[in-house]
Amino acid sequence: MLALSRKKNEAIIINNNIEITILDIRGDQIKIGIAAPKEIPIYRKEVYLQIQQENQAATNLDGIAELNKLLGK
Repeated sequence: MLALSRKKNEAIIINNNIEITILDIRGDQIKIGIAAPKEIPIYRKEVYLQIQQENQAATNLDGIAELNKLLGK
């Protein structure tokens, strides 16, 4: 992991097309802005992990069998 220090209104660039800017600092909270191409998904980590769990559950073979029963297949 790379750890950087940034002040308000300072930014970092990732991969020549993603810019992360520090917008505000209040106590222990930092507001950041992310400018990236529309085709690059950006998620908070807790949301990303929830999506991964839902995807894993959707590929569960037991769940597919149950779905097929409901659909009469």
